[in-house]
Amino acid sequence: MTVLVTGGAGYIGSHMVLALRDAGRDVVVVDDLSTGLRSAVPANVPLVVGCVGDEALMARVIKDHGVQAIAHFAGSIVVPESVADPIDYYLNNTVRSRALIAAAVAGGVKRFLFSSTAAVYGEASSEPLSEDAPLDPVSPYGASKLMTERMLADASVAYGLSYGVLRYFNVAGADPHGRAGQSGARATHLIKVAAQAALGQRGHLECFGEDYPTRDGTCVRDYIHVSDLARAHVLALDHLADGAESFVANCGYGRGASVKEVIAAVKRASGVDFPVRKAPRRDGDPASLVADPSRIRATLGWRAEHDDLDAIVASALAWEASLAGVRRAAA
Repeated sequence: MTVLVTGGAGYIGSHMVLALRDAGRDVVVVDDLSTGLRSAVPANVPLVVGCVGDEALMARVIKDHGVQAIAHFAGSIVVPESVADPIDYYLNNTVRSRALIAAAVAGGVKRFLFSSTAAVYGEASSEPLSEDAPLDPVSPYGASKLMTERMLADASVAYGLSYGVLRYFNVAGADPHGRAGQSGARATHLIKVAAQAALGQRGHLECFGEDYPTRDGTCVRDYIHVSDLARAHVLALDHLADGAESFVANCGYGRGASVKEVIAAVKRASGVDFPVRKAPRRDGDPASLVADPSRIRATLGWRAEHDDLDAIVASALAWEASLAGVRRAAA
């Protein structure tokens, strides 16, 4: 089974490519390299540089490579950016996903995995959040992802497309073997920027809001290691290939860490007491998002292998240090 991985040169997509290759699967990557890096794609994996919204291109890739399943990671992911430029987010995350789904249906692809987000829930109505919680996104990012979820549900009824929607909570860390990590220059993820501050690449770290209704006033998130997430996707493909029903599942560990707790973990791992400055809240940030992972465990038999904040931080810090070494060597 050849799997098309969109956004396979990006952070999560590149880990999915590794997980698929480790499982002996054939893979082809489509990425426009707007944020992804060519170097993130293994040399033995075909890379097609282009946009998933190009329906004709997607049709050719599906036909030429005998694609039987799609794992769709391409998209825009920065919540405050989506608030500032919602039209771009609806184009990139919704309109272009519609074109990809259309190409999949026309090309006879029967299995489709979609990289969704806990942002579809908006402000948490309960904690931990189950998949049956109200869907009320508070940002265009969350709304754009929810629209694609609904397109997949409708396409399943109309065309028999089997799909899995995986709603990520906060993805972090790097491949334990040092093969991949978060490399994008514009990344805004807390653990990455905190690691950069620890390595002296930033003068300080900003803490966005300390007046949330949480245990220490800062936002709480459920951090999941990227390799655990990639493995969940491989299990999801096997699940659909076995003829199982389409599904929606949360991807998290079931407990959260606050911003201050993450900062403390990075300081422990690095041994550096880097400066932290208070900053105003960012638009579109809910106070707390913690997953109920019961469904993904029951549906896919998935179990976490890297459920430890200190270990997640250590892997991210090691990757960031390796990137810094590459940059120094190239200077």
